[in-house]
Amino acid sequence: MFVSEFIKNIENGGFDSSLKALYPAKDIAERRARIIGLASDFRELYGEQEVVLFSVPGRTELSGNHTDHNNGKVLAASVDIDIIAIAAKLSGDVVRMKSVGYREDVVDISAPNSETVRKGSSSAIIAGIVDYFRKNGYNAGGFAAYTTSEVMTGSGLSSSAAFEVMCARILSEFYNNGSVPAMELAKAGKYAENEFFGKPCGLMDQAACASGGCLWMDFEDSADPKTEKIDFDLGKQGYSLCIVNTGGNHADLTDDYASVPSEMRSVATLMGKHALRSCDEEDFMGRISYIRSNVGDRAVMRAMHFFAENKRVDLQKKALLDGDLKAYLALVTESGNSSFKFLQNVYTNKNVSEQGLSLALAVTERFGAVCRVHGGGFAGTIQAYIPVERVGSYKCAIESVFGEGSCQTYLIRPFGASAVYEDQIKG
Repeated sequence: MFVSEFIKNIENGGFDSSLKALYPAKDIAERRARIIGLASDFRELYGEQEVVLFSVPGRTELSGNHTDHNNGKVLAASVDIDIIAIAAKLSGDVVRMKSVGYREDVVDISAPNSETVRKGSSSAIIAGIVDYFRKNGYNAGGFAAYTTSEVMTGSGLSSSAAFEVMCARILSEFYNNGSVPAMELAKAGKYAENEFFGKPCGLMDQAACASGGCLWMDFEDSADPKTEKIDFDLGKQGYSLCIVNTGGNHADLTDDYASVPSEMRSVATLMGKHALRSCDEEDFMGRISYIRSNVGDRAVMRAMHFFAENKRVDLQKKALLDGDLKAYLALVTESGNSSFKFLQNVYTNKNVSEQGLSLALAVTERFGAVCRVHGGGFAGTIQAYIPVERVGSYKCAIESVFGEGSCQTYLIRPFGASAVYEDQIKG
């Protein structure tokens, strides 16, 4: 439908059934206002086009801290915040994309070239997504889109991956009848980020955003990982998932992040393998003296974390399949302890006076709740599992330290990258 009709339809509740399914814990009137505002901005910039509403969730890592880059296993889930877009198909080979608060990108996609794009830009992502589609047998063409995102940069909930998957989902809907599989949307995002944007990311974030729900992933074949959806409704178990943003400084942490996969691979190299996943743990344990003399003690401990965490992912998967939340939460604590003691990604040695993650974990443990470092670590966020009836008390305790709004509560969202219609959420 054309954008003016679309706005009236939203105002009159025509999309309410879809919105209630997407946002069961949100105020629907607020959701309508958000969409209407975005559609009005779209109309002002792009005119009276025939439009579709798109939604892509953020994601949270549940288990598998720093395992995917060494061909390990991960448990992740999409959460109930998203990037949304109002988009229209355009004739020709131009993509016009505007995000609230940012300048418009106008991208010629007739012949995407990773050598000529501006690295680190959203236009590079758009060009890379188009290039992946065409190289892998999918159709691609022009579109106009206006986006707004609740998945804020630095939140640890994968704002960049959500944006990438959004671009791919629009191309799937407009030029491939919505038939491009979720994992292909994810691969397009990874390709764009690696080859065009210039960042050596893995596939986990994009896969979780694209697929939706709770997702077990095995990256033994990193180019084509195995995946399995797990039915996990934390709210029905009486718990809320909280993400605490400690507001740490992410500057100058590139070396800290890069050291984790490189040190793990240095151990694998000494064992004649390309990644730790291919190494035998017992062989590793028998060669620790030799390994530490070559690559140091921290690399050895990070490898120990990998072996234990990789097994822990499958144990947590089993606990969820068995409906055993107690066992699952005990393993969450084990994961957090391993990350702190052995992986050592909770604070940077460059600035030991700033340990926001350590402090957030300490406050949460004192509260009596289960918690762990979230995502890459060193700065940023922790994850906490709080009984629903204690969420208010926890927010008060943690926000007294890190500020109002630092603690956000999330549900696991069953829908991945979606085109949203009046009576259908098309994944």
